Amino acid sequence: MAEPEVIPEPPAGFIRSTGRGAFSSHNGPHFHREVMGEMTEQAFFALPRHANGLGLVHGGMLTAFIDGLLGAATYRATRQTGVTIQLNVNFLHMARVGEWVMGEAKVTRATKDVAFVEGRAYVGGHDVIRATGVFKLMHRRD
Repeated sequence: MAEPEVIPEPPAGFIRSTGRGAFSSHNGPHFHREVMGEMTEQAFFALPRHANGLGLVHGGMLTAFIDGLLGAATYRATRQTGVTIQLNVNFLHMARVGEWVMGEAKVTRATKDVAFVEGRAYVGGHDVIRATGVFKLMHRRD
């Protein structure tokens, strides 16, 4: 039987995110902070299930986290759901089990059909990954 997951109190100002899709909810829990301005901020606490065999947060987990973060920034800036059409991720440093992985992202440009987004995930003073993405904006059909 698996031990229960213990997640400490999130960093100041962060609250647990709800209403995410099944994939993101399964990989979470995720947290976000409501801030004024262009930046979107999210976080997750690295649990053993987020790690590879070395106890480092798996690159797939980091990629899924940053993709969701860039998507959230797209929605915040455009008020339209965006679907990832390009994602570039640079792995810069390690994140370990037991650390809060923080993330921030913003839209750098948006047209009628696409948004260009950049972001980073970090632990303490170190960037873990940086990413850029292009998101197709989904328009409602009448």
